[in-house]
Amino acid sequence: MPRTLDLTALRSFAAVADCGGVTRAAGLLNLTQSAVSMQLKRLEEGLGTELFDRSGRRLVLTQQGEQLLGFARRMVALNDEAVAQLAHGEEQTEIRLGVPSDIVHPAVPEALRRIAACFPRVRVLLVSSFTIPLKASFARGELDMILTTEDRPGSGGEVLAERDLIWVGGPDGTAARRKPLRLGFTETCVFRGLSVAALDRAGLPWEMAINGGSDSTIEAMSAADLVLTSRLADLLPPAVVPIDPRAGLPPLPRISICLYVAPTLRGEVVRVLVAALRQAMSDGGRLAAVAAR
Repeated sequence: MPRTLDLTALRSFAAVADCGGVTRAAGLLNLTQSAVSMQLKRLEEGLGTELFDRSGRRLVLTQQGEQLLGFARRMVALNDEAVAQLAHGEEQTEIRLGVPSDIVHPAVPEALRRIAACFPRVRVLLVSSFTIPLKASFARGELDMILTTEDRPGSGGEVLAERDLIWVGGPDGTAARRKPLRLGFTETCVFRGLSVAALDRAGLPWEMAINGGSDSTIEAMSAADLVLTSRLADLLPPAVVPIDPRAGLPPLPRISICLYVAPTLRGEVVRVLVAALRQAMSDGGRLAAVAAR
């Protein structure tokens, strides 16, 4: 009797090969690490060969593993295509999308509306956080796709747009003239380190008046002229305004809005969602124009 390969094991094998490790692959597959490891072990035992070289810190495909990977991808893709067609529509899917809270509006809702209209059975789980924890969750396989705000995009990130980082405070405020400057940032905010470094280079004294809390807390304190913070130009929260350059605050760097997509995430719905995010975030389709639609 010819042996039959387990499609579930092949799916896990392809995910581990794409992700370079079991931990992230398990997160993407919504399985435990032990379950994925057991599937790989059974697959190797059934074929009588090792598929990965485990001598280093990162799993590397053996020659036999490279040969199997092409078959595995085609078999899994054919299985998914058959299921989708026989189910008279796309298979119900969940995509876990992480977005920094300060760039959710107005672009992301427009992209999600497009997905809902084209793929009504697909669920997009939106997670709003900060870039640093979002990238950590993505690395663990807990998120399928993330947007980030970074001054230096990481490996695998696609730059969708660039925005100026600017100082903001309350209307007609005096916070920019006080010494030391009172700042407000969450601990995991990427803009925090960039803003503090700019002040240090300029030799301006400062103190962290809010060391934690939420974006809404800091925005309220900034609008009340109690602290200064920094935000992306064109994406300012209500009631805060840019600080006049004549106040003497140092310039801040340009920020890239980046997209990261898990290597195992494929299909028409993914293509449409990525295209929608590109269009919404790109300089050619300005965010303000999206909001006005």
